[in-house]
Parts: sequence; C-alpha cells; structure tokens
Amino acid sequence: MQFTTQNAKEVVVKARGKFISRAVDIAEVATKRFLEGAIAVSDIKIDSEEFQNKEGKQVRVSTMEITLLKK
Repeated sequence: MQFTTQNAKEVVVKARGKFISRAVDIAEVATKRFLEGAIAVSDIKIDSEEFQNKEGKQVRVSTMEITLLKK
C-alpha cells in the first residue's frame, strides 16, 4: 500500500518472534505478485532483542527488517 498510495520509494517491513515468517511472506508477495518487477528486496537485517517478560525472566526474541525499494 505504501508504494501505491503514498508513492514511497522505500518500505521497511519489520517483525519479531513468531511474526518473522509473516514479514517474509509479505515481502515475497509484494515483490513476486503484487508489484512484480516494480520493487525489489534491497537489504535484510537480522538481530535479537532481550527483554523481561511478565514473569520477570529475561527473554531473547529474534528480529528482522526487510527493506524493499522501488525500481
């Protein structure tokens, strides 16, 4: 939507934890079906974050950023 309605040149899809697979699906659908040939993946960053959960335990969660660029 950012590419079509906002005329964005770059969109970053961010996700963490169990939603990483959904972010990958969104990037794949955008590049291969929705705007085929018009956008491409320019960068992928992976990392992890550590925080305290509700029980007070330290939890580490994976994060991912997928950068899409308009050609």
